[in-house]
Amino acid sequence: MLPPGYNPGYQIVQGKDVVMILIEAGHEVRVIPTDPRAHAPEAVREWLGDSRGHWEGNTLVVETTNFNGRVAFQGSSPNLKVTERFTRTDEDTIKYEFTINDPATWEQSWGGELPFTKMDGPIFEHACHEGNYGIANTLAGVRLAEKRAAEEAAKKGGK
Repeated sequence: MLPPGYNPGYQIVQGKDVVMILIEAGHEVRVIPTDPRAHAPEAVREWLGDSRGHWEGNTLVVETTNFNGRVAFQGSSPNLKVTERFTRTDEDTIKYEFTINDPATWEQSWGGELPFTKMDGPIFEHACHEGNYGIANTLAGVRLAEKRAAEEAAKKGGK
């Protein structure tokens, strides 16, 4: 949940036995059960891992395991375990803390914390080309290059 270079928004929605976190960059969704169910079997591996949450007072504690290893966070192995703590500190701020544990990659656990500050405005769809007005110019340039290459080929073939 470290903020990316752009589209750094998160939308957090709490239900009866679940918390959903929509990640604006990449438009990924984490669904975190907060009931007492166990993690998925070890053979079940997911891109964002398998998350389970519980409440410690007003802090949501989330443990995520079962990563598929295709997106290795900082070179981690599929045995990565991430523990996150979300604590509301005031109406507009959540203190986010994380601990990273992967004995196959690091000798000891490590972590950090940062504030999540409420932002006004919507979460935007992550779409690479929809509404991208620059793509018309990119395509025009490619078509011109193709036309010039065809003209050069015709000149060489015609001699």
